[in-house]
Amino acid sequence: MVFQCQRDSWARQFTTRVASCRPAELPAEGGAKETLRGFHVVLEDTILFPEGGGQPDDRGLIDDIPVLRVTRQGPAAVHFVQTPLEPGSEVLLTVDWDRRFDHMQQHSGQHLITALADLMFGFKTTSWELGHQRTVIELDTPSVTAEQVEALEKNVNEKIRARIPVVVREHSEDDPEIETVRSRGLPDNHTGPVRIISIEGIDDNMCCGTHVSNLSDLQVIKLLGTEKGKKNKTNLVFLAGNRVLKSVERSHSIEKALTSLLKNGAEEHVEAVKRLQNSVKLLQKNNLNLLRDLAVLTAQNFKSNPGRGRVFVLHRKDGDSEFMNIIANEIGTEDTLLFLTVGDEKAAGLFLLAGPSELVEKLGPRVAELLEGKGAGKRDRFQGKATRMSRRAEVQALLQDFIGHQTLEE
Repeated sequence: MVFQCQRDSWARQFTTRVASCRPAELPAEGGAKETLRGFHVVLEDTILFPEGGGQPDDRGLIDDIPVLRVTRQGPAAVHFVQTPLEPGSEVLLTVDWDRRFDHMQQHSGQHLITALADLMFGFKTTSWELGHQRTVIELDTPSVTAEQVEALEKNVNEKIRARIPVVVREHSEDDPEIETVRSRGLPDNHTGPVRIISIEGIDDNMCCGTHVSNLSDLQVIKLLGTEKGKKNKTNLVFLAGNRVLKSVERSHSIEKALTSLLKNGAEEHVEAVKRLQNSVKLLQKNNLNLLRDLAVLTAQNFKSNPGRGRVFVLHRKDGDSEFMNIIANEIGTEDTLLFLTVGDEKAAGLFLLAGPSELVEKLGPRVAELLEGKGAGKRDRFQGKATRMSRRAEVQALLQDFIGHQTLEE
C-alpha cells in the first residue's frame, strides 16, 4: 500500500478515520526503562511514515494524542498510542515536521551521493543508516581516497545548486520498467504500487521513503570522511541540509569556548592544546615521583615508631595501586597487617590488604564484601576495587578485633 505520506511528503496535517484499535505493548529500547502499555491503531490512511527502506519512522499526533511509534505490518501502518481511539471516528493527523524534513533531506541526500559515487567511481552502495546525528553509506570498496571524497562532495553540491527535480512515480508490480532501476528488491510482504524515485538525469531508484521534490531542498551536503567498514567495504559519513547548519553552530560554539579558555585565536587552538598536554604529562610524572617518595617516607615513619601496632591503616585520595604496594613492600608483611585505600572517601576507590598469608586469605574476601567491592588475592596480598569507601572504619574495626583475639590466644 502507498500511504498519503508517500504521495505527498510535504503534507503536515491530514484528516482520516480510525480503522481499528487494539491493546498492545511497546518494548523498551534505548533509554526506556520498561515496556509501555498502549494501543495499536490502524487508520484508513496516514501521513506518518512507518519505518522502512533504511528510514526511521515519523512522530506526530492523532488529534492531541502523541504517536510514539509507527511500524508497517503487511499493507497497514500501525500507530502506537497510549490512549484508545474509537473505530470509525474522524481524526486529525499532525506530523512532527522537523523530524520528517530532516529524514527527507538525509534520505534524498543518500540517493544523490549513492548515484554519483557509482557514476564517478563505480562504488556501489550496499547499505545505509540514517542515525540521530549523522548518516552512513556503506560502499562496496576497500578504500576511498581523500581526493575522491573531495571530488564527490563538489559534484554533489553542484547538482544541488542546479535545482534538479526529484520526481516520484508509481508503477504496477508487473511493469517492465521497474526491472531497469536501481533496487535491492521488494520486501516479501509488499503489496500495491511500486514507487520509483527519480533524480532527473542522474538516478532512478525503487524506494518507499519520503523525499524532497527538488535537490535545492537539500541546501548543502557535507561529506565528513570515511571509516573502515565491514570486510572490504568503506563507510562514507555525511550530513545534509539542516544538520550541516546545526553542526556549524556546534563547532562555532565550541570554538568560542576554546578561544575564551585558551586566550588565543581558533587557528592556534591545536598548538595550545598540545602544549597543555605536554605540561600535564610532566606534572603527572612529577606527581608520580612525589607519591613514590611519600610512600617510602610513610613506611619508614611507621617502622621507626617504637609504639607501632600490628595493624597499619592509611587512606589517600590521590594515590594509586603502586603507592599502596610500595608502602607494603617497605613495611613488610611478615608481622604487620596493612589495610590501604585510595580514592574518594565517600565513593569508590581501590584497596589493598597485605600481611601474613594465612590472615590475608581469611580476611581478604570479608574486606571486599564490607566495601561492596571485588578483589583477588595471591599469597600475602589481596587487592581490588571498592564501591563503598565510606565503610573503611568497619573494615578497620574488623582487623583490629581479629588481631586482638589472635594476641589473646597467643
